[in-house]
Amino acid sequence: MKTLLALVAASLLGGCAMFKSAPLEAPRAAAPVKAAPRLVDANGVPIERVPYRVGVSSATVEQLAREHACTGQGAGLITEPGPVEVYRMQCGDGKVFMARCELRQCRKM
Repeated sequence: MKTLLALVAASLLGGCAMFKSAPLEAPRAAAPVKAAPRLVDANGVPIERVPYRVGVSSATVEQLAREHACTGQGAGLITEPGPVEVYRMQCGDGKVFMARCELRQCRKM
């Protein structure tokens, strides 16, 4: 009986040894985060970055852009959603395609 108990204890300890945990280390100091450089235009006025937002007419504007030889990542809404919306799309050749949509009827600007 003692032998069986010793054998079970040894196998349990051996099984626990398989799951080694990493040694504890002192927490490292976080690297300082660099602020993104502010972009300015030729007159020194800061350029505003507008986050990409999908609008209800994004697909329509992307199709319209393809008809005008502009291929890119996607048309983003730059105004507030509503009856009149303005979309912007960065073309692959570096140009910018903009469209104005009024009640989902879109035209190139």
